[in-house]
Amino acid sequence: MYKNYIFDLYGTLVDIHTNEQKHSLWKNMAMLYSMSGAVYTPTELKKSYYRLLKEQIALVPKERYTTHPEPQIRYVFQQMMTEKGVPCDETTADMLGRTFRALSLQYVRLYPGVHELFEAIHAHGGKAYLLSNAQRIFTEPEIRMLGIYDAFEDVMISSDEGCAKPDRRFYECLLKKHRLKPEESIMIGNDCTTDIWGAHQAGLSSLYLHTNISPEIKGELLADYAIMSGSIFEAIAVLFPDTAVLPDTNA
Repeated sequence: MYKNYIFDLYGTLVDIHTNEQKHSLWKNMAMLYSMSGAVYTPTELKKSYYRLLKEQIALVPKERYTTHPEPQIRYVFQQMMTEKGVPCDETTADMLGRTFRALSLQYVRLYPGVHELFEAIHAHGGKAYLLSNAQRIFTEPEIRMLGIYDAFEDVMISSDEGCAKPDRRFYECLLKKHRLKPEESIMIGNDCTTDIWGAHQAGLSSLYLHTNISPEIKGELLADYAIMSGSIFEAIAVLFPDTAVLPDTNA
């Protein structure tokens, strides 16, 4: 029995599909920027986005990461305005970012069993933490919308820290902040590298969920537990064998 359950988000608890390459996304975002005074064609906006994103990655202070820098994407949306001479504060930039995300989404939904897993953790006196490679302006609204924000003791997102999994520093940010003992903690994720190898480097146990959007497993899978079906109900049975949970067949 563990005291601390550290979760990846996308592909682990949340099933998501986005498409940032579709023309309609860039067409609608270019229209929104142009209506705000920053006139772009869809192609020009797309090129600016990826150029500025690359620049923001390069600007992450080296003392904040070891191997995997993570930028704040809000500054990309902000700079796409200011480069056209249009002032843009962070609130407006966040709105532009959330609009971009909403237009790129095909769907975002919880996997079956998520609520039951949190109930089991809390019933056994455990604490849940989120450790996600993500952008705050996208992820926090999504997990609030999905109703799981308050299930976590803390929501730690890579864009806030300047580093991303499997960078050991990202794991250490959470462990140090909450004084968590690695031997009392387990990482639960769907990526054999960022979640499982990263957890191993940080001295954590791990549970691997092979879901519909898990990357290909390359090399040795270092997980202490592996649920190749991706079923969260199976994960509950492994972590809490005394808990009787019937899968929702209508999910």
